[in-house]
Amino acid sequence: MVEVTNESYDKPADHQYTVSIDDVTEDLMACTCPHHVHRNAFCKHMTAVENATDDGTLNAFPSEDDNESEPDNCDCDGLGGLPCWPCVRTGRKELPN
Repeated sequence: MVEVTNESYDKPADHQYTVSIDDVTEDLMACTCPHHVHRNAFCKHMTAVENATDDGTLNAFPSEDDNESEPDNCDCDGLGGLPCWPCVRTGRKELPN
């Protein structure tokens, strides 16, 4: 079990979730966030755990240069207001809660 806190909110304690990891395979199994609970989908918290460094930190805020340009494979226009994965991955846009 790994505790994940999204520090980008005014009240980070309201955005604290637990990601469970299989003890044998080390596969990510679940997250307590609404996105995973209601959709059973891989969420940004699971991605953060998957990409965390050995010291347990993740630089979730890319440099200003990374946020400026639209990714070549951006498909946000066709998603009804939701961000595409390339924009979420680069930090250009965030997934809604």
